[in-house]
Amino acid sequence: MKIGALRESYEGEARVAVTPSSATHLQKLGHEVVIEQGAGARAGFSDEEYRRSGVTVVPTAAELIGQADVVAKVRQPTEAELRQMRAGQTVISFFYPAQNAELLALAKEQGVTAIAMDMVPRISRAQKMDALSSMANIAGYRAVIEAANNFGRFFTGQVTAAGKVPPAKVLVVGAGVAGLAAIGASVSLGAQVHAFDVRPEVAEQIESMGAEFVFLEFDQPVQDGAATGGYAAPSSPEFREKQLAKFRELAPQMDIVITTALIPGRDAPVLWTRDMVEAMKPGSVIVDLAAEKGGNCELTVPDERIVTENGVTIIGYTDFPSRMAAQASELYGNNIRHFLFDLTPKKDGVIAHNMEDDVIRGATVAHDHDITWPPPPPKVAAIAAQKPKEKKRELTVEERRAAEAVAFQGETRRQVALLAGGGALLLLIGLVAPVSFMSHFIVFVLACFVGFRVIWNVAHSLHTPLMAITNAISSIIILGALIQVGSGSAWVTILGALAVLMASVNIFGGFLVTRRMLAMFQKS
Repeated sequence: MKIGALRESYEGEARVAVTPSSATHLQKLGHEVVIEQGAGARAGFSDEEYRRSGVTVVPTAAELIGQADVVAKVRQPTEAELRQMRAGQTVISFFYPAQNAELLALAKEQGVTAIAMDMVPRISRAQKMDALSSMANIAGYRAVIEAANNFGRFFTGQVTAAGKVPPAKVLVVGAGVAGLAAIGASVSLGAQVHAFDVRPEVAEQIESMGAEFVFLEFDQPVQDGAATGGYAAPSSPEFREKQLAKFRELAPQMDIVITTALIPGRDAPVLWTRDMVEAMKPGSVIVDLAAEKGGNCELTVPDERIVTENGVTIIGYTDFPSRMAAQASELYGNNIRHFLFDLTPKKDGVIAHNMEDDVIRGATVAHDHDITWPPPPPKVAAIAAQKPKEKKRELTVEERRAAEAVAFQGETRRQVALLAGGGALLLLIGLVAPVSFMSHFIVFVLACFVGFRVIWNVAHSLHTPLMAITNAISSIIILGALIQVGSGSAWVTILGALAVLMASVNIFGGFLVTRRMLAMFQKS
């Protein structure tokens, strides 16, 4: 089948749904790829680059829609584009069905199968198709870049001959995908980062990235995001008041505030009020990633950058992913091609729209002259709740001593039995073996015993590096083998050569494994 990518008609949109690299993967699935002329130009992909990847370039959108079986876009299709599509044709794009009821009805009327990339279920198997997370990751990173561009000082602290420069203090509100990306970028630039989220379970993630989690003392438990597709659930009025009070306390201290609190399909909650903005220092920056839905900051103006009377810059851009069009297009193109991989199970270029599949069904909002949104909950098997372990009774001092005595006696019996058995075995061997053999054999047995006891007491997590370096060091036997190679006996020479070969493999292999393991802990 033919997969076609349209040039985005939305003003300012620079992304493209299919890139030259993703087109190559689609062709491996047996599909032909068609793209409208100039579709990738604003993302840095020329028509010639597409042609070199085996993509057919057509001059107009109408011609592409007429040829393609599947039309891929970034933004939701316009009414004009949907009216040009025929029954049985598929369109894949962001669709936002809750806000686009008229487009949904038109898709039903036209008999078009509409796949909304914003409706991909947030389950483990669908992570590679999660376009919302891909774009949120870019938005979080770009938010830090925009903040740095508008901030008049360094992010990192410095001590110079001219004086000491304190690090910038950054507050990230919301630790979803965008928030974590913003935290990572801010920390890497050297800022002192604080982060807040209504889900206390993300505190460990935040702190592992080098940021400080802002704890809120509140007795009422906060709901998790299971009911909202992995997003934080709306909080109670009491929790919100406590939250705002904490932000008012932090506002005068922060240089940069990045807000990311947004649930798709809902208006953004106002978390940074006018009085908080007025309390901030001149030169401070607020980047509002929820501006498209009204903004988390009370003074945010969508698609604009404004400066308040007290000198605070508020950035309300709604096109952060599009400002990094090349990277955003690559990630979105990969999301599309992974989805088409599921739609092409036999890799024969034939689309099989399996409505029994959780991911395909969840993302399909219109199909076969019917509106299929909202989807049923994914048929994911719930993990059986584990029975609580019974707490063991604390032993008294006398009971612990008695248990230790029994364990010691048992260990002593085992050691005595081993020594007796080993001594008897050595006596039996000594009856028939020469004296020179016995002296070497005893050293060998002692070496095995000591080595076994040493390795046995090492933690399992250290076995691989320990064994690797032990292999290398123990291969000192290569010296003995080299001496024996010059022996007059052919058999001794052959055995010596084999020993040299095996010891060499041991040496090089041991050090190679050790080096690779050490490289895992080095920064690139």
